[in-house]
Amino acid sequence: MLSQRLLGSAIVALPTETVYGLAGLASSDQAIAAIYAQKKRPQFNPLIIHGYNLDLLKSHVIWNPWAEKLAEAFWPGPLTVVLPKNQNSNLSLLALAGLETVAIRMPQHPLMHAVLSKVGLLAAPSANPSGSISPTCAEDVEIAFHGALPVLDGGACIVGLESTILDLSGEAPQLLRPGGISLEDLENLLGPLTKGSPLAIKAPGQLETHYAPNLPLRMNVSVGQKNEAFLAFGPEYPEEQEGLLNLSPKGDLQEAASHLFAMMRKLDQSHYAGIAVAPIPHQGLGLAINDRLKRAAAPRG
Repeated sequence: MLSQRLLGSAIVALPTETVYGLAGLASSDQAIAAIYAQKKRPQFNPLIIHGYNLDLLKSHVIWNPWAEKLAEAFWPGPLTVVLPKNQNSNLSLLALAGLETVAIRMPQHPLMHAVLSKVGLLAAPSANPSGSISPTCAEDVEIAFHGALPVLDGGACIVGLESTILDLSGEAPQLLRPGGISLEDLENLLGPLTKGSPLAIKAPGQLETHYAPNLPLRMNVSVGQKNEAFLAFGPEYPEEQEGLLNLSPKGDLQEAASHLFAMMRKLDQSHYAGIAVAPIPHQGLGLAINDRLKRAAAPRG
């Protein structure tokens, strides 16, 4: 049984509403080490702890009124909060990258919920090699790891972008990563948010280069160059053009977010010289889309 495997040191890929995750028991050093090894992930980059029992999640952190408001408004859903660690927590220190804070979230996907209800808490970064495009269907995971991992197929992810991450461990809430919950919705609840320092890695998705295709990517492009694939947004692009995919012909940011990683993967083909991306509005989920594109386009060391 899958749940029995996860109660040991095994790791499996399974769906959330955001992207597919590579999951292991959050208290098992062996499972967490296997996740880092499989992803080739830097060990200074902490993992998100997933749970579906709110009291269980609370028992590992120092809860506060901001977290209570956010949980009531957005959980289950694509929001991660970073809180001080409860010193009695038995979470793997490797999963926390040695930090005194914990990133937690309550996912919405029914299959993930069913697994969590049997095993408790799972650490689950995206199920892809570190730095590459995140997977939004089971086939993406199979291709990325050449069939070496068991995958629970839950269909295509509805949100298609990773969770928004807020740091609630300081004097005021800070945005660490834009994602599936918009900045506008968060600020309507909490008031204006500041942005966390990129020099202090407290949660996933803060590395400068991340979510990257193999091909070079250019942003805010009106017309692609010769031999360059084009990722469009809005109604002004002819669908029949070769090498063109449209995130949302009607200009819907939610639709665009759900298509982003899948379309980037499809265009990331060796017969193109690169990928050009049309301008995306910096509002709503467009903030998260532009964040992922900026990291995908960053210079590579």
